[in-house]
Amino acid sequence: MKNFQQNLLIILALALCLLCVWQWYGQTMQRNQIGGLNQLLSQKLAAIQDYTNSIHTLDGQVLQLNARITELKENIKKDSETALQQTRAVNALEVTNRALNLEITEYKSGVEKLDQKIKEAYDGIEKQNDVIKTLTTQRDELVQKLNDNVKDRNNIVTKYNELADRYQKLQGDAKSSGK
Repeated sequence: MKNFQQNLLIILALALCLLCVWQWYGQTMQRNQIGGLNQLLSQKLAAIQDYTNSIHTLDGQVLQLNARITELKENIKKDSETALQQTRAVNALEVTNRALNLEITEYKSGVEKLDQKIKEAYDGIEKQNDVIKTLTTQRDELVQKLNDNVKDRNNIVTKYNELADRYQKLQGDAKSSGK
């Protein structure tokens, strides 16, 4: 029995060693798992920190974008108002343009009528100038004839005066010789 007890004690010692080895192996595996989980936890905490920082950054960017959107909406309102004013101004200018085009058309019509009347007046003036030239020529001819008649009469009067002077001289000579 002594052998049996020794063998039992050896088997129990070996079993106890195996239990220790198995426990040591289990704890090593658990430590490795805990280390892996700790590492995973550290990575997740770092990722959470990064995500938190990103969220804060994105919150700031969202606020900036909201401010920019508000600014753009105000610009759109201003641009819409400006476009409306410009459309009104363009419409007013188009109306003014139409009115001015109508005035220009009327002025052109008036100018054409005036040109026609001026041409008619010019033609009338040319006819009058021709008549005046003809009358001037006729007048000059009549004046020339009158001058010629006056010269002839003056010559006749001169001859008559010469004859009257001769007659008076002859009578004066006859009176002086008859006395």
